[in-house]
Amino acid sequence: MLLGAAIALAFSLFMTPLFIRMFKRLGWGQFIRDDGPQSHHSKRGTASMGGIVVILATVIGYFGATLLTGEAPTASPMLVLFLMVGLGLIGFLDDFSKTRKQRSLGLGPWAKLGGQAVVAGVFAVLTLQFPNQYGLTPGSTKISFIRELPIDFMVLGAVGGVIAVILWTALIVAGTSNGVNMADGLDGLATGSSILAIGSFVIMGFWQSNQSCVALNLDPAVAYKCYDVRDPFDLAVIAAIIVGALIGFLWWNTSPAQVFMGDTGSLALGGALAALAILSRTELLLLLIGGLFVIEVGSVAMQNLYFKATKGKRIFLMSPLHHHFELKGWAEVTVVVRFWIIGGLLVAAGVGSFYLEWLSQ
Repeated sequence: MLLGAAIALAFSLFMTPLFIRMFKRLGWGQFIRDDGPQSHHSKRGTASMGGIVVILATVIGYFGATLLTGEAPTASPMLVLFLMVGLGLIGFLDDFSKTRKQRSLGLGPWAKLGGQAVVAGVFAVLTLQFPNQYGLTPGSTKISFIRELPIDFMVLGAVGGVIAVILWTALIVAGTSNGVNMADGLDGLATGSSILAIGSFVIMGFWQSNQSCVALNLDPAVAYKCYDVRDPFDLAVIAAIIVGALIGFLWWNTSPAQVFMGDTGSLALGGALAALAILSRTELLLLLIGGLFVIEVGSVAMQNLYFKATKGKRIFLMSPLHHHFELKGWAEVTVVVRFWIIGGLLVAAGVGSFYLEWLSQ
């Protein structure tokens, strides 16, 4: 875990300046919304698509650590990487389209959602494969909160159940990835918030590993409340590696940002967060752990619905919510740090709920 995180951190910290120069040489600069805060127009041309660095750092960190320690890659972290890279590719196509069109709009919303649905569908099917020696697959056909709930999609039959799993997974993946994407509007906001949210899975994965139903020498006094998760420690490892990659990237992404992650990074991070929740059987807990992203998406939905219902009136000065506070006169750094605090408190509530559920069993 520590080796992989260190490799990822070192790669993103020391290689990002090289990628910044390459992105600028290729003309991969940021485009700014015309209707956005006027202070953002000074950021036009800042190197974008920095998510490429985060993805590469994560992949190199994971395979570098497995190679150096002699450990074989396992199914669950490979699935996290699959969803992360798959959604990162969709984000890259969106970012690249912006540079080609020389405007702030890339892929259409339906094209982006369609791509997310396809990748999520493949991911959902793959999670039901690769059983271990105990017959446990990375994913499940049941809805989960802190562990599996007694709601099984397979009551719909074999085909109907798989279709329901695919739709449920697509909903989680689209909601999470677009939530992180909405938060990626200020220097370091999405990066720092993702460090907190993804970092929680290091703690929970480590705990699930210690209390795994297949763990050796599990104390009989707590065996009845063990966790049926296929690769809990490996999920903690890949989460730590992503956090390492993000910490190195944040050095260059913090205000004033020298590079933005772009949709390449925000969609990839949302995919990684969704995959960690699905594979650790904590899907609904993601509403707390990713609570800041829920707030950001909710502010956009509320603004749009209210605007249509009142024929032009607005709840917020601008959505997503962080722009509202910018237009109220808050400094960008103030908004970012305060949103980090809110995100951190929600993550703490999520991890606390996770542990309290175990105590209450």
